[in-house]
Formats: sequence, C-alpha cells, structure tokens
Amino acid sequence: MLAQLHRKTLAASLTLLLATVSTATFAAGTKPAADLGAANADQKVNVTLVLKLHNQEQLEQYVQQTVTPGHPNFRRFLTTAQFADKYGATDQEIKRVQNFLRQNGLSGTLLPNRMAIRTSGTLSQFATAFQAPIHNYRSAENGNVFHRPSKAPTLPASIADNVLLGSSLSSEHKVLSHRISTPDAAKVTLQATAKAQASIAAAAKPAAGNPTATGTPGEYTVGDVANFYNINPLYARGITGKGTTVAIVTLSDFYPSDAQAYWDGIGLTTKANRIVKVAVDGGAAFDGGSGETSLDVEQAGGLAPEADILVYHAPNSGSSFTNAALQAVSDNVADTISTSWGLPEIFNFAALNVDGAKNTDTTDVGDLQIWHQILLEAAVQGQSFFAATGDSGAYDTVRGLGVGTTPGTFNAPLTVDSPASDPLMTAAGGTTTPFSYKFRTGPVQSITKEQVWGWDYIQNYFDQYVGKGVIDLFSVGAGGGVSVYWKRPFYQLFTQGIRTSAKNQTLTYNDTTGPQVLLKLPGNFHGRNLPDISLNADPETGYIVVSTVDGGATAGNGGTSFVAPQLNGISALLTQSGHRRVGFWNPQVYALQNIFGYGSFSSFNDIRQGDNWYYQGSGGYEPGSGIGTLNVANFDLFLRAF
Repeated sequence: MLAQLHRKTLAASLTLLLATVSTATFAAGTKPAADLGAANADQKVNVTLVLKLHNQEQLEQYVQQTVTPGHPNFRRFLTTAQFADKYGATDQEIKRVQNFLRQNGLSGTLLPNRMAIRTSGTLSQFATAFQAPIHNYRSAENGNVFHRPSKAPTLPASIADNVLLGSSLSSEHKVLSHRISTPDAAKVTLQATAKAQASIAAAAKPAAGNPTATGTPGEYTVGDVANFYNINPLYARGITGKGTTVAIVTLSDFYPSDAQAYWDGIGLTTKANRIVKVAVDGGAAFDGGSGETSLDVEQAGGLAPEADILVYHAPNSGSSFTNAALQAVSDNVADTISTSWGLPEIFNFAALNVDGAKNTDTTDVGDLQIWHQILLEAAVQGQSFFAATGDSGAYDTVRGLGVGTTPGTFNAPLTVDSPASDPLMTAAGGTTTPFSYKFRTGPVQSITKEQVWGWDYIQNYFDQYVGKGVIDLFSVGAGGGVSVYWKRPFYQLFTQGIRTSAKNQTLTYNDTTGPQVLLKLPGNFHGRNLPDISLNADPETGYIVVSTVDGGATAGNGGTSFVAPQLNGISALLTQSGHRRVGFWNPQVYALQNIFGYGSFSSFNDIRQGDNWYYQGSGGYEPGSGIGTLNVANFDLFLRAF
C-alpha cells in the first residue's frame, strides 16, 4: 500500500508541498502590492454587472417550500424564464444600466435570468465609468503583475441601488483548488491496477463490491466510493445517471481524453462523447489546476457513468469564478453542479475596524452577495450545488497565508471557506477511511473507524516516533467551522451540535514593528455551520487521478475537492432514480438526520472520531464532518418515498 511506504524524504517533501500549493493572493492590505502605475489604457477586459434580485425574502421562502414535503410548492421548480419574471431586474432597471454603459461607450448583453449584464471594453473606459483609476501592481507574495482599481469603484446614483459590484475590475488571481496530495504521490499504471484486483483481500471490499474498485488506500477509484457509501444497489437497479446532466465549475482547462482514460483504465463503461466544455470570459488556461478539473470530471462522471457533463471553465481572476457559476445556473441545463475551488470567507471582507467599537465591518462582500443570488436561482430551479470546504482544517487561511510568529507571518484564526459557507450551498467535507500506515522507522498503526480528516494523526506519529520539530503539518485536514458572515440557516436551527463562532479570533500580521491586527472576527456569532456532508478525502486514503498536465496517472490524491464532484455524481444518480431533480439538498438531509438519526436504515453514518485540528468527531452534527457520511441507497429510498 502506498500509505505504508517508508518516507525518507517526507519532511522535506511536505515542506515543499505546503509552500507551493497556493496560487492565491490574499485579503486586501495583508501584504501591500507594489503600485506600478497606470495600467495599459487600451487593454480589453470583460466586466459583468450583477443586478440585484427583487423579492429576495419571498424567494428564500419559495426555495424552502420546494423541498418541504406536503407543501403545495414541493418540487415545483421554476424555469429560468419564470425566475427572471418573478425575481429578476425590471425593464426599467435594465434600461438604466444599459444607458449608463452606453454613455461610456460600452454595450452589454443581458443573461436570460435578468440577473447580469455582460460587457467588454478597455480599462480606460471602465476606469472612467466607475471613477476609479486602474493601476498595475506587483504581488509581494509571488511577484505576479496584475491590475485592479487604485481606489474603490463607485456607481452613479441612478443605478447604485440596482447593481452589485464584485471583483470584475481586478485581474488578481486568488482562488484555490482544494486538491492536495501525499508527498510521495506516485505514478501508477491503471491497467496494472485493474489486473491486480483479483489479488485484493476479501476484507478490503465486500464480496459483492464494485468491480472497478481497487480496495487499496491511495489508489481508490469511484468504485471504492460506491463500496464505502452503499451506492451499488442503485447500479444494480440500472441507475447510472442516464438522462441527467452534471456541471463542473472550474478555473483551469483540462483534456477530456484524461477523463476517458481514467474511466477506461478502471474498466468502467461510460456514455460516449458526453463531455462539453463551455468557455466563460475566454476560458481557463492549462496550468497547475488542470488536474483539479480532470479529477472533478473523473469523479462526477465516474459515479454517474451515463450522465452528460458540462465543464464551465473560466480564468482564475477577477469575477470569472462567479461568472462561470452564473452561466451554469442561467443555462439551467445541469441538474446538479459542483465546484472544488474557493478562498477564505474573510478575504471577502473590507478592512475591519480595530478600535473595538464593532466586531467587524463586512461591507465589502460583493462576491458573497453575488454567490448568494446565484445559489438562490439554482435552488429555485431545482439544481443541487456542492462546494468543497477546503483542506486547511478549521483554520482556512493557513493554506494560503501560512502561520507563524516571526515578522512576515500571520496567525491562524478559526475561519471557513467560501463559497462553501453560503447557506444555500451544500458544503462537502472530508474524512479518513480505515487503513494502516507506517512512516520511517516507526511502528505500523491503524485507523479502525472512519474519522474526521486531519493530519494531526501523522503529526502526532512523527512527534512520538521520529522527533518533534521534524515535520509541521498544521493545519492540513477537512475544512469546517462557523461562518462569521452568514447567519444560522433555518435547516440548522434544531440540529444538535451546531456551534457559534469562537471568541477572540483575529487575523494578525506580524510586522517588524509588532503584531498588526488586520481583522477582528465576531465571537459567539450564530452563524451557518459547515460542512453539511462528508466523504473520504484524506490523500493517505486517497485516489487515482489521470491528468496529462500532471504527467499521467498518479495515486495519493485527496482533498475535499474529491467530495464535491462525488456528491455531484451521486446527485445525478438520485435524479434519475426519482425521475426529477433533487433540488437543494440541505433542508432535506438535515430533516432526515433530525427526525431519524443514525442506524441501519439511516441515510447517514455518524463520524465520532478524529478532528480537523479543532472540531472533534462526536455523536450527531459537528463542524468536522457535518452530519456525517452518506448511505446513498438509504437516502435514495427516503427521497423516493416523498
């Protein structure tokens, strides 16, 4: 087993891993970027103006009604046209925005949902329109050059009340892929792996297990996921995702042939020619995140082998992330959607005051509000949406900012990831499935029950058997915690184990002159808890991925980036099984957990062990693994019963 190999270079490899996983830039003001002066005035850029929805409180209520059995609106999902008519911008509001664009030499295209107008022009035109000079900057983090407004953009009074401004005018790269690998992630030959299945011990998988499974930690496939979470009974009934469509929202391009090579390599029969790539804002690049897109397609499409697949790919800059999600939802072709990208929720905030007068100032949350509008539309259209919670445990800033006490470093506040933190998103957390492991000269040890994923178990092993200070894995693990922006949603009001935010949390930068408090976070805030559902995500019990950009097939891949597309594929199966869209998962899964709890007929497996460096596994809900993991066949029975 890969996970049992001696790792002579483990410490050095992990240091490199944790130093290079981030392509993000961070909250404004954490490390000043060098102002290089005015950007090229003639540079062409795409900008999306998001129009505020009408009757949002009524819309929130309608979403709840669509997933409430017995209500007249139960599963009465809207079309995009119906959504636009009931909740989109009015003709007059659209005309005012278009007039504003026209006055500045611009024109725009209205999306069918009447929630956004896309336009393009030069930086000079947008600088004039939004009264904000646009400069080039050099990042103090990685030396990259990007452009952004040199002061806060402003809108004329005629449209200010109708438009949400996100990060459209910035080209700063900022969003992380939530994929992570073991330091000894090795190339594997899929054909050899498939041939070796006959020698897998019977204990590694049930006798009636999935034929595409390997039973080998670090080399797991979608077949192993089917074994872990009782998906096989659906396959036995002929449920394969036929007639459904899944969508992937991503920020790196990929080769569809990689996904087909993965499915063929594990012996999985799939629908032919089912992948369609949709480029948003010019499309994404082939880069270090391409493996993320490959695994998303491989996992979602592997669990639902006859589903069609739409891949919405956009550049990792500006507002292209929200634009890709907006397109996927406005198109309303996909029954279920996932994304495995995100950034700390608090990076969306304005600079928080530090005078103690308030807990926090969260005025600069345009992207959070835009995501919420997108998710409202998805939910009311019956589209299920899943997002990874991140791989930095309960301390979401650490993977991007690091942690330390010396000048140039940051502390580590308890934080969560966005867009997973939105109450209308199903947040996908992570676990470690049972396996045995051995590092260097230490003894073999075992995890005997599925537990919350946190690499403190490896940290503790090294501290005890190798030596303290040899390795620092803080805080690699499954993202989870309490939002300090989104209030506790209705579906968590009666859930035992829901937490409030911890007190005395700040984001602090250690300057040469001493600690500088950048953000004060609200304590005891009754916020949305995440994750909602978890599945295996630990790279030590991780998966095979095929990615040409990464050199082919590799093992030892993990992260909550696997869980989001896995739930996406599972949702497609449930859609086919029930002959209708599942809709917004959260009210349904929390109701089932609250009413029926855990047991032989439950839809969930309780995770009572492990931790994500802060939140411990325990009975019922906890912000390490959420409700727990799925028993998909049981969940399917409950959904079909209503």
